[in-house]
Amino acid sequence: MPVSLFDRIPGSRCPRIAALASMVLLVACGREPTPDAGVEAAPVPPPQPTAVAPPVDGGSDGPAAGSDTIGGDGSAIQLDVLDGQDVAGAALTGELSCGFLRDGASLLYAIGTVASQDPALGLVKVSGVVEQVRAPGGYDGILDSPTFTGRGMTLRIRTTGPAIGGGESPPRPATLTYQRADGASRSFEGQWQCGP
Repeated sequence: MPVSLFDRIPGSRCPRIAALASMVLLVACGREPTPDAGVEAAPVPPPQPTAVAPPVDGGSDGPAAGSDTIGGDGSAIQLDVLDGQDVAGAALTGELSCGFLRDGASLLYAIGTVASQDPALGLVKVSGVVEQVRAPGGYDGILDSPTFTGRGMTLRIRTTGPAIGGGESPPRPATLTYQRADGASRSFEGQWQCGP
């Protein structure tokens, strides 16, 4: 019958001495002993995800706040109204501009140069933070149903009808669809207006 290492240690038939001897061997081999050496630990379950409550409509969230967001991590997509300071502070350059208006307020502003391959640059205010977006093809590329991209977002404008009224730059009914990198999306109904 083969002789184990523990059979060579006097009194090793005692479980406490055997456990102590195994701890000494672990230390000698460069491993740190665990308090329950020789006892198999139960597996630790992975942490469970916690739900994120979406913001509540109303209050200071402005006209574009809401819980019409679909998918993603559960947090609402909130677009705030751009004001003159937001646009002036961004110092965007170009010849002609377009804007997505909802209830007369601008949720997206873009400007580009006619007959240019430089992208048109735009602004959108997401949950109070002004973000820059861009679309290919200069001003000509944003006239009809453009797609803007920015940090973690894609915004698609789709015109849905003919121009309303006359004049040099009449607005057209349109839908702005905001898609977030986590798969969330939200659509806003409004008007797309381009011109000087």
